[in-house]
Amino acid sequence: MDDHGQTQSKPPADGQAPLDEAYALDGAYYLGADRLNAEREQLLAPAWQIVAPASLVAQTGDHIVREIGGKPVIILRNEAGALKGFFNVCQHRAGPLARCDGKGAKRLRCLYHGWIYNLDGALRVAPEMQDAKNFNRDDVQLVPIDVREWNGLIFARAGQGDAFETVMTGMDERLGRCGLDAMVHHHGRIYEVACNWKVYIDNYLEGYHVPSVHPGLNQLIDMDDYEIDLLPGGSVQRSPVSDDTGPYAAGDALYVHIFPNTMLNILPGRLQTNRVIPDGPDHCRVEFDFYYAPGFESRAKADDAFSDTVQDEDRLICEEVQRGLASGAYTPGRLSPSQESALWHWQNFVRAAHSRKLA
Repeated sequence: MDDHGQTQSKPPADGQAPLDEAYALDGAYYLGADRLNAEREQLLAPAWQIVAPASLVAQTGDHIVREIGGKPVIILRNEAGALKGFFNVCQHRAGPLARCDGKGAKRLRCLYHGWIYNLDGALRVAPEMQDAKNFNRDDVQLVPIDVREWNGLIFARAGQGDAFETVMTGMDERLGRCGLDAMVHHHGRIYEVACNWKVYIDNYLEGYHVPSVHPGLNQLIDMDDYEIDLLPGGSVQRSPVSDDTGPYAAGDALYVHIFPNTMLNILPGRLQTNRVIPDGPDHCRVEFDFYYAPGFESRAKADDAFSDTVQDEDRLICEEVQRGLASGAYTPGRLSPSQESALWHWQNFVRAAHSRKLA
């Protein structure tokens, strides 16, 4: 009973509900290594996610080293100019082919025993294997992963899931006039946050917290004209901004979430991409990359400082939320239909994934 003698509603058994009846995810979704390991294997690894600007692999032999769902991968440009991706795992005894990004490689050479592969993943040199009976070099191939280039951004996955076109349904129509293909990569940052990776994404998916958490940002965006579009593979939040002299330029700000861990912040003349990577049940890092249309590069310094401020504000509240989720004192609360529809959409995706794949 509440203070007025009325019976309080309680969360139903965990499951999807209409937005106007919805509750937030149970705290158990954000806790525990077993749950995270299952998410890495069955939710994150098979999911299309942004991994780098295409400019990092513009020429033959250029390569980048990343992880997707905890799995090591390498992505490169081959002699024919095509993007190729492989697990960064030699087929001899699982050594790495590279430890860092590089330029102009002619071959991929395992750092453990020196096996050499060409840029299409075929084994070419296997030292000291001449006495191995029935060993055929031509039978050995690096294990491929899927890669795609979209508006100058590289997306990849390290497992099988929905087609890229399916995941991106509706995105091109909403983002087609943003000029993403004209954006040039400027620099990158990594932010560390002591919270579950889904807490960070939850926070991204609503402007409800902006007046309380982001006083500077709150002065720039118009929360009275805030719109949210739900798409099959994510969501788009839109807000007008009016700040020709500060960190934002006048126009629309779009906040795009692509399930499960990719975000695009699209502002007049620039783009910020985010990929959220779990490092543990209660820790994640966010890979930020900054892109600019010609003539907007002069805003980079101000953008970087403003991003630091906003990210520090988000870091603090996300870390406090993580402690609250782990406290044992949290019962899932009701969602705001007007403010948290993108969060509801995402949390239903998480519920369905756990029910279908992670049980």
